[in-house]
Amino acid sequence: MSALTPQSDMPTPTTDKITQAAMETIYLCKFRVSMDGEWLCLRELDDISLTPDPEPTHEDSWEDLTDVVEQLRDDTEDPNYLMANERMNLMNMAKLSIKGLIESALNLGRTLDSDYAPLQQFFVVMEHCLKHGLKAKKTFLGQNKSFWGPLELVEKLVPEAAEITASVKDLPGLKTPVGRGRAWLRLALMQKKLSEYMKALINRKDLLSEFYEPNALMMEEEGAIIAGLLVGLNVIDANFCMKGEDLDSQVGVIDFSMYLKDGNSTKGSEGDGQITAILDQKNYVEELNRHLSATVNNLQAKVDALEKSNTKLTEELAVANNRIITLQEEMERVKEESSYILESSRKVTKDRTADGHALTEARKQLKEETQLRLDVEKELEAQIGMRQEMELAMKMLEKDVCEKQDALVALRQQLDDLRALKHELSFKLQSSDMGVKQKSELNSRLEEKTNQMAATIKQLEQSEKDLVKQAKTLNSAANKLIQKHH
Repeated sequence: MSALTPQSDMPTPTTDKITQAAMETIYLCKFRVSMDGEWLCLRELDDISLTPDPEPTHEDSWEDLTDVVEQLRDDTEDPNYLMANERMNLMNMAKLSIKGLIESALNLGRTLDSDYAPLQQFFVVMEHCLKHGLKAKKTFLGQNKSFWGPLELVEKLVPEAAEITASVKDLPGLKTPVGRGRAWLRLALMQKKLSEYMKALINRKDLLSEFYEPNALMMEEEGAIIAGLLVGLNVIDANFCMKGEDLDSQVGVIDFSMYLKDGNSTKGSEGDGQITAILDQKNYVEELNRHLSATVNNLQAKVDALEKSNTKLTEELAVANNRIITLQEEMERVKEESSYILESSRKVTKDRTADGHALTEARKQLKEETQLRLDVEKELEAQIGMRQEMELAMKMLEKDVCEKQDALVALRQQLDDLRALKHELSFKLQSSDMGVKQKSELNSRLEEKTNQMAATIKQLEQSEKDLVKQAKTLNSAANKLIQKHH
């Protein structure tokens, strides 16, 4: 944007004043936002120099800033520089939005719904924060950027978020990923877990790197700051009815008028206030134009998709028309065949009237033949029944024979077993006879030995008696000797 030339009826601000105002500002895309408490004052980025110049001595001091403005333009063309400015601006917008929402909700003193303007602006700011630095994914409709993908990861990190994700997927009116992401944010705020979910998501930058660029807000420290600020929203009670709300086609434009402060209240001169108002309006229109252009691009993509579907439907319609033509041709052919069959049937009826008597005789003969055929069929059925009975009897006989053969085999086996048992018993009997003979011989020998021992015992008894007698005689003799000796 070229340098602004002040009108002749406005006082020209000095360079020191411009520099002092620039030092109080933060960057918001292509313009700066000076913060005064909870208010914003927008100023054009290219119209403000950050280095103080000496006090101008002539009325064309605005023209002297052209070189500085050109240098600032070169600096702002750096992508990293712009991304850092956007992160800072979004963080400050989130601060203002959260602070204003908490204060207005506490002053209101009731449950918030989807029609509450500060709450709507908070969701718009959060949507911009989540969209910042998103990687574009290629689809058949073109490139698509959606923050629904990162939000789906939360249920893997925090199991309590699975209920919200399931509820969002079950909502019938949501058709786009953007609508699902907006519904997810609202349900998380109702659950008072938005800060917890965002902290869990920001702590896993290895997962976020799949969806975001390295210098995106969610990958830098500004994302962690915003997640910490969201803790204050736990004091707010919100209730949303999303069944009838169209979240897919809403245009997420930040309404800076809720946070803007008139320049006349902070600046003493009327010229600065008018320039500030003009720049505020211009930057607001540029921001609105940028979002409208994004909406136009989305609508153009939808139009392209509808054109593709229209061409596909025209092709299907042409195929259906060809099918209808072939069916009509087949119908004409069927009509011709039916007319031919009708004429042939009429000729046959005429021939039938001429051959009526022959037909009656043929019918009689046919009845006789059918009766004969019925008799033959009955006899055949009787023969078949007898044959089936005979087959059944044969099967029963075969079964009986098989059973008897099995019984005979079993009896033969038992007979063989008895023979073997008999042979074994006879062998045992022979062996027992031999043992009896041996035992009888042994008994006889034992009897002889007992007889011999009895005789020996008798002899010993007799000898014992003799010894007793001898002892008695010896005692008597000894007694006699003793007596004689005395």
